Amino acid sequence: MYGMTRATTTLIAAGVAGLLIWIATRIDHTSVGGFWAVYGLIAGAGLVMALSQLLGGWTKWGWPTLAVTFFLIAFVPIAIASLWIVLAAEPGNGWFHRHVLSWSGDIHIRGLVNDLKEYVAVFAFGIGLVFGFSFDTTGPRRRAAPVDRRADVDRRAADEPLTAERDAVVTDTATTTAGPRDREPVGRTTQTTDRT
Repeated sequence: MYGMTRATTTLIAAGVAGLLIWIATRIDHTSVGGFWAVYGLIAGAGLVMALSQLLGGWTKWGWPTLAVTFFLIAFVPIAIASLWIVLAAEPGNGWFHRHVLSWSGDIHIRGLVNDLKEYVAVFAFGIGLVFGFSFDTTGPRRRAAPVDRRADVDRRAADEPLTAERDAVVTDTATTTAGPRDREPVGRTTQTTDRT
């Protein structure tokens, strides 16, 4: 059952991701707006593939939650590095594009950035994919096991002598106020009777 659900969900997600990529091919990416639309759709395709594994039961079922540690340690650095390449590949002469290329030259990675710009679609897909991996599930909610009331009563009954003994010891130590030499051993009670 699990394998069939996961396979079916993955197949459907691959179809949706393929549709998003096909729509991206229909958009003119030579303008700045078209560029971001194309690579936004490709990032969405990566997100759909990651979420298909989450929804297909790959991770314990249950409600999706953001895995903050994964998001901060894995997604944020990957997103920064990938967006660096995407911004370097942006058409035109926008502020981000100019500064990324300038900063790449300053830290001597301009040649690497220019080589990687040819694969900007892979970086966009990766951003969406890793963002989707930032989600996990809490697992199914489990009902608490029914409590056997008889066991609770029996346990209290078994504790009663111990409780009575504890009360007697507390009473003995609380009523004796004499000094250490005059104190009677624990367990003996001093009874006084008034014969007037």
